Amino acid sequence: MIRFATGRLLGGAITIFSVYTLTFLMVIAIPGNPFQQSQHSLPAEVEQALRARYNMDNNWLYFWDFLGDAVTLDFGPSFTYNDWTCNQIIADALPVSMLIGFLAIILAVLIGVPIGVYGAVKRGSWVDSASLGVILLGISIPPFVTGSILLLLFGVTMKVLPIGGWGTVAHLPLPALTLSLPFAAYIARLMRVGMLDDLQNDFIRTAIAKGVSSHLVIWKHAFKVAFLPVLSFLGPACAQAMTGSFVVEKVFGVPGLGQHFVNAALNRDAGLVLSTVLAFSTLLVLFNIAIDLLYTKLDPRISGAAG
Repeated sequence: MIRFATGRLLGGAITIFSVYTLTFLMVIAIPGNPFQQSQHSLPAEVEQALRARYNMDNNWLYFWDFLGDAVTLDFGPSFTYNDWTCNQIIADALPVSMLIGFLAIILAVLIGVPIGVYGAVKRGSWVDSASLGVILLGISIPPFVTGSILLLLFGVTMKVLPIGGWGTVAHLPLPALTLSLPFAAYIARLMRVGMLDDLQNDFIRTAIAKGVSSHLVIWKHAFKVAFLPVLSFLGPACAQAMTGSFVVEKVFGVPGLGQHFVNAALNRDAGLVLSTVLAFSTLLVLFNIAIDLLYTKLDPRISGAAG
């Protein structure tokens, strides 16, 4: 197990470095710089001093300087937000995105798993048709449409939840539910397909033939195996949800990390772009490693291979 975890961590470090390198190449390929995005042009001597201070005239020196600072968790200043460092922005915005993402994943599992299970158990019935319709809608409808509908329904028509903003518990349900629905649809689809396959296995038929209750067969025997593909999906899904969704944050006025990333890209703020990408990719790698380790506990074949 230790060797397995070490190998995953080494592979994760290589992945993060590769993502950082590709992001840096794209950043320097984009024309313009953060000093040109200001409403008022900086004096030439001030811009020159700033470029020299952060090695912005030597791309590869900047590449290694920023990477070295990132290892010590010092991402430097942001040129998009005056008097703010990238560390302060990430520390302020990432917990917001992670809270909404965490609630969204919990809701997605609670919604998607039962829909997928009962759709498979009632295959060919109206329950199965309804579950397939819900899955199709969840995958097809973009979050900004879902969010707008929920906002109009609960915020404007029924007036039971705030229409936007941040700071109280009442601000959590709508963005979390909006973010959860596409994930719930994918979980339901994976769960349905997995259950359909497992319900045809010999050990399931044997259990039914021995008189084991259908509830026990479904939730104790078939569910454990069918849930493995869902578990694999949860790794990247958790990282994606917890690092923020710009669309959801924009619709509900949530001050998460996604909005800062987009603003940094528009303003050519290389430091903030690179720091948010590193935060995103690190979380993605860590969640996938955690899912891999949990997978080895649930599937004995992988546990044996992991040594």
